[in-house]
Amino acid sequence: MKLSALSLAVFCSTGICAINALSPSSLAEDSSQWLSWRGPNRDSLIDNPTWPETLDEDHLKMVWSVPFGDSYSGPIITPSSVFTTETAGGNERVTCVDRRTGETRWNREWKGSMSVPFFAARNGSWIRATPVSDGETIYVGGIRDVLVALNCQNGEEKWRVDFGTKFDKVPDFGMVCSPIIDGDFLYIQAGKGLHKLNKATGEIVWSALGDDGSMMSSGAFSSPVIANVDGKRQLLVQTRTYLAGVDLDSGSKLWSYEVAAFRGMNILTPTVWNGGIFTSSYGGRSLLLDVKSGASTTRWDNKLEGYMSSPIVIDHYLYMHLRNKRFACIDLQTGKEAWVTRPYGEYWSMVSNGKEILALDQTGKLRLIAHNPLEFTLLSERKLTDEESWGHIAVAGSSIAVRTQKSLQLYDWK
Repeated sequence: MKLSALSLAVFCSTGICAINALSPSSLAEDSSQWLSWRGPNRDSLIDNPTWPETLDEDHLKMVWSVPFGDSYSGPIITPSSVFTTETAGGNERVTCVDRRTGETRWNREWKGSMSVPFFAARNGSWIRATPVSDGETIYVGGIRDVLVALNCQNGEEKWRVDFGTKFDKVPDFGMVCSPIIDGDFLYIQAGKGLHKLNKATGEIVWSALGDDGSMMSSGAFSSPVIANVDGKRQLLVQTRTYLAGVDLDSGSKLWSYEVAAFRGMNILTPTVWNGGIFTSSYGGRSLLLDVKSGASTTRWDNKLEGYMSSPIVIDHYLYMHLRNKRFACIDLQTGKEAWVTRPYGEYWSMVSNGKEILALDQTGKLRLIAHNPLEFTLLSERKLTDEESWGHIAVAGSSIAVRTQKSLQLYDWK
């Protein structure tokens, strides 16, 4: 479809509803991408310093909205496409849509359904993990511990690994970990442990950090990162009970630190700052670890409890949404609270350009917040949708992709 400047396009007959007030040049394909959980470096920091200071409709425009089934996966953005997942009718489906128009390019599905334990039923029984892509292949982790590799251009399946069958255990809460790519390999927490795979073939190179498969140990809630710690490049992995460094070549455990949490809810992605590793847990504490010669010690800790929202670091300040629904700023040099707000929602996904923070809560409200360790500074806020939104927001160039419970939406900030 060809769009003229300031045109109004409504495609409800094709399942696409969009109000488009953008010039053709602003819709042209660009090179910006969001290919992984929490962005390029898995820390939710991007190089994009020119965000407007308001979220009103004159500055942040909806390009299109497409209905989908339930999903907690965050979107993946390539220069030409946006990818999303859904659970519907007992199957899991991956769909590739055109980034400019929202029109479907292809979709693929497979059997993927389960029921989570009764006390977690409120969290839903649908796909959770955010996919990862190298731009050519997208790797999708299904709720039943099945990892599928698909060609980004046409959706052709390249390979799949059924960890639930291979290791005789489907996680009680489903696969949550978002895989990470490093060179020719992919790492994922699944199948009662951590695994390194050849990303071209799906062959398992090694398996590590095995557990007994019990409800309180199996099925990691966290997603790993790669960082230099104690002079060595390594995989930082948070299991349900401990945080560990793992050798990328051999899978050997380099060090570990037990992290207390209610029902094993160690959910945050590990955050590295100034040689230390930060984490926080539901029913535990916030802490910054030092690792020296294979031994881990606490540099500092405090009483603040994180939950599901992984934090963002700007300068030496850490911004984190808490279990008690408040938003906090912590001085990483001391571990002291700079400030803590009143309650704001149950879950935030956040992206920062180093000056401001975009935060989407589960009610569909988007906030623009200034980096200000002196006080909480809300610059703008806007209700984007009445649907819940638990998928992580994705930002690529001026594009902002939002996965609500029942739709995929694209906004443009030009």
